Amino acid sequence: MQNNDPQSPGEAPVRGQPTESTTTELQNLQARMAELEASNAELRETVLREKAELENQRRRLHRDLEQARRFANEKLLSELLPVYDGLESGLNIEGGDVASIREGLGLTLKALLKVAESHGMSQVDPLGQPLDPERHHAVSMVEAPGQAPGTVVNVLQKGYVLNDRLLRPALVAVAKD
Repeated sequence: MQNNDPQSPGEAPVRGQPTESTTTELQNLQARMAELEASNAELRETVLREKAELENQRRRLHRDLEQARRFANEKLLSELLPVYDGLESGLNIEGGDVASIREGLGLTLKALLKVAESHGMSQVDPLGQPLDPERHHAVSMVEAPGQAPGTVVNVLQKGYVLNDRLLRPALVAVAKD
């Protein structure tokens, strides 16, 4: 007699029925997919944290820059306070001779120039030098016997330079040809 049982030993399983190897493979793939999803979630969380940290750093930098802008002149202004005090006390003097007032003004001007120099500013006083169109602005030409043509013979207003950058040119009168 012949065995007509479809699942007899030695025969292939019926189509649609998972075999043991496909079940194992499916379980391995599901485990791998779970690992990858966990790794993806971890990476997502790391990216979000990094993004938040960058945003916080950007805010701190913006706040620090704003503070730096607001208080950039603090050192300069604190150094100018004694000059301010000197001028104010000079104005409060009720009497006095012209010589003492001039002396006080001279000392105050020296203090002001010292503060300016400590911050990189210097005067341009070109008296007796040849005209330099980069630093001087000639407003007139005058007869000046004994002076070479193009030489500065009178400074009407001193110029100023800040760290080798011209703030204001000196206004000068120059000797004629």
